[in-house]
Amino acid sequence: MKRNCSIVCLVALLTACANGQTPFWVKEVPKQKQPVVPQPENVVNIYSPQMMATEPDQTSEPKSETEQTATPLHYYYKTNQPGIDAFGAMSGQPGYATGGGLYHGQVLTKHIGDYVQNMTQDLISNMEYLSDKTPVGVTHMALLDSNLQKTNLLGYQLAESFMHELHKFRIPVIDFKATDYIRIGEAGDFLLTRDYLELSNEIPVQYILTGTLTKHQGGYLVNARILGLESKAVVASAQSLIPFYVVDALLPSDSDTIDGVPLVQE
Repeated sequence: MKRNCSIVCLVALLTACANGQTPFWVKEVPKQKQPVVPQPENVVNIYSPQMMATEPDQTSEPKSETEQTATPLHYYYKTNQPGIDAFGAMSGQPGYATGGGLYHGQVLTKHIGDYVQNMTQDLISNMEYLSDKTPVGVTHMALLDSNLQKTNLLGYQLAESFMHELHKFRIPVIDFKATDYIRIGEAGDFLLTRDYLELSNEIPVQYILTGTLTKHQGGYLVNARILGLESKAVVASAQSLIPFYVVDALLPSDSDTIDGVPLVQE
């Protein structure tokens, strides 16, 4: 009897397994549902196959598609596309309107006056003998590798900026290029001149701010100092490097000049 029951149970088990059914004595365990993770919207995977760019090797034989190295598009734009930024957007240098057209260059965060301000603070910090009773004259910075009788537009502007900064420190500044009269003409009304014959021979100047310019790999190296006019003693000094992109922002007003120096044909 027991043998017949065992045979009946075995036959039922084989029949249920063959039909893909679960035997009645086996309890099914309900399957757990996987949690749904919300996907972020408007997000692009730059490493997905649709967003990958292949860059062929130009220095060797052509490779097959499987051998080409996949490069993210942002890296491809950054290293291979001029005028396009790291994210594939068009980029370009800004244009500044001038009388001679457009000037293309780096966006300026500082100008010559900012560097002169720092140098003036250095001069004041180590200055000796000067006071609010000692008049100072300011000359142009000379090119160091010349006969010290040449300058450029940067040397002109440095003198103007130093006069402004010294006056802010209440140091009396004498503008010895001022004449005793106003010249009125078709080009305008002027008081300043570069003709020494029109200037006074007696100028109440005790100290002179002067210096040199040296063209450096990254810009112009400015060496400024204040000298006693009679003793020639250095009573203050300062040094600074002005980057080229700041210097190049100075634009000569005449087209027949280089760095603000007129071209003279011998």
